[in-house]
Amino acid sequence: MNCHDRLLIIDFGSQVTQLIARRLRELHVYCEIHPFQKVTDAFLAEFAPKAVIFSGGPASVIDKGSPRPPASVFTLGVPILGICYGQQVMMEMLGGKVERGHGTAEFGRAYVTPTEERLDILNGWFLDAKEQVWMSHGDHVSRIAPGFEVFGTSPNAPFAITADVSRRFFAVQFHPEVHHTPNGKTLYANFVREAGFVGDWTMSAYREQAIAAIREQVGDGKVICGLSGGVDSSVAAVLIHEAIGEQLTCVFVDHGLLRQGEAEQVVTMFRDHYNMPLIHADESDLFLNALEGVSDPEVKRKTIGRLFIDVFQKHATAVGGAKFLAQGTLYPDVIESVSFSGGPSVTIKSHHNVGGLPERMGLKLVEPLRELFKDEVRSLGVELGLPPGFIGRHPFPGPGLAIRCPGEITTEKLAILRQADAVFIDQIRRHALYDEIWQAFVALLPVRTVGVMGDGRTYDYACALRAVTSVDGMTADYYPFTHDFLGETATRIINEVKGINRVTYDITSKPPGTIEWE
Repeated sequence: MNCHDRLLIIDFGSQVTQLIARRLRELHVYCEIHPFQKVTDAFLAEFAPKAVIFSGGPASVIDKGSPRPPASVFTLGVPILGICYGQQVMMEMLGGKVERGHGTAEFGRAYVTPTEERLDILNGWFLDAKEQVWMSHGDHVSRIAPGFEVFGTSPNAPFAITADVSRRFFAVQFHPEVHHTPNGKTLYANFVREAGFVGDWTMSAYREQAIAAIREQVGDGKVICGLSGGVDSSVAAVLIHEAIGEQLTCVFVDHGLLRQGEAEQVVTMFRDHYNMPLIHADESDLFLNALEGVSDPEVKRKTIGRLFIDVFQKHATAVGGAKFLAQGTLYPDVIESVSFSGGPSVTIKSHHNVGGLPERMGLKLVEPLRELFKDEVRSLGVELGLPPGFIGRHPFPGPGLAIRCPGEITTEKLAILRQADAVFIDQIRRHALYDEIWQAFVALLPVRTVGVMGDGRTYDYACALRAVTSVDGMTADYYPFTHDFLGETATRIINEVKGINRVTYDITSKPPGTIEWE
């Protein structure tokens, strides 16, 4: 589908390889991450990258069998940037030498100073004589390869920045992709400019390409889309509908575990605003009856996942003649499914997709967002005209309120939880904090506590407020509300929600905790 110039990131197992791709996408450069095992001579010939980046990684190039790119990558005639392990493997393969630590390991913040020689990809660097970077290496380059010169040094990395200018090979010992290297994006911008990228990776261009690709793949066939109401599946549905119109039917399964007013909001937007075929499958009784008496979180998830597949299959069959299944798969899902270690694909949680249905029903997948990161999906949503308030919504888990209600689920507890959650989110919006927070919700705890309201004794539920900041949901910190905000919110919940008499705030980060409670 993609007709842009492409940059190839060869992954050697770094925990921050995705950040390289994020930085490049922010520069409107299209790139793909592929594990080193997959990058063969034939792959390189077919992919035809305009530039290549070697990621970092946990291995040592000194060890036998350590990860290597194919030697042919150095004969492509395109610029190459090696990062950390990527620098070391470049040096090792091109005639340099790498040695183990011996007091030269660096982990954390460091400062690089320039040599007298200047380098174009460092334009905008060293304005204050030295540049803060983030190091994470045990081995070090002890001799650079022939043709390379040194352009930057640090106390423990005398070859912190090296380059063979004539061949346009560049190598750095630090990680320019992490935010601890404040000027790292400038280095990437200079590198892609050196490679001749013009920055034409835009959502407007992607939208046109995606629509053309969907039409080519689908032809006159029918497509069904499992619509959760979340941003990913919603953007995918609107994009596909723009491409093929009435050939698409969305199936929205309401399992009775949604937030207050959520089902109505989703149905109204898609039926009235987009006028697309939509089956609103209200199956709340089925789900809640199956969950009666269930308290184990894994049993909850598996029960919900199993029922979701059954319900979706029932309604999808009713559409008749569908040949394709649409999903809101994103690029991080694709990366994880082709892991660096070459191990089995990571299993996507059952409530995040309709796993198993394509094979069971003989359907082919349509995944128009599989090249995009989350922030790019939001940008595409803006391009497609989805309401800003909808695009910017916090993530919501597939099992819904079931995993925010530890212990047994009842209709009474769900009603209490919905009201409390609505008050909390309203408070966050009133204080203009919603867009600063990655995710916020209330968890209803499986305990009752004694309280006093007026002159009477109460014995009601306790709840926990949860609000976190995050970039991608992989790690998270609790949001630092003021005590005034927390006090005001607790007062509102206790006064407005019958059934709660105690409010707490969860200040656990991830790790060691998870964002959700179950």
